[in-house]
Amino acid sequence: MRDERGLVGRAAITIMVLIVLVGLAGVDGGSIILAKLQKDDKISLGDLARMTGLASSSVHYRIKRLEDEGVIKGYRAIVDPVKLGYDILAVSFIRSRYDPKSYERLSKALPKIPGIWAVYFLMGDTDYVVLIRAKNRADLNRIVYELISMKDIERSDTRIVIERLKEDIAVPMD
Repeated sequence: MRDERGLVGRAAITIMVLIVLVGLAGVDGGSIILAKLQKDDKISLGDLARMTGLASSSVHYRIKRLEDEGVIKGYRAIVDPVKLGYDILAVSFIRSRYDPKSYERLSKALPKIPGIWAVYFLMGDTDYVVLIRAKNRADLNRIVYELISMKDIERSDTRIVIERLKEDIAVPMD
């Protein structure tokens, strides 16, 4: 990298600056950092630095950048709903009535119903998939009744999950 005068060539400096700016200093480390943080958000900067081969300050910078860019949306405890008494997991497939304002109204109303864990808008015959956590059958009945009572819902088909085979919110870092 040094020329005959012992100075680092401008091309080499430019490449090194670009590598650092892009975040690739040898190995990016970003995907390793994300994978490790998804498994344990309490992992130390020192441990992440050892795993990535980066300095702790570089790891801290990358994490801050991922937070600022919205890649890391937050840190929170992952709570087991069953251990808190929410033994029933149900999936409701919802078809809305055709009305230009139905989407707006349902998109605001569905997430506000206590017991609704997630709401997804779909394309096709089913308009929404709603994941429901309930403490018992009476609680599930309350939620389903609230759904079928909504004027913007044409049809609701709710299924109870018998066994949870996999439930992981982590994004794969292949």
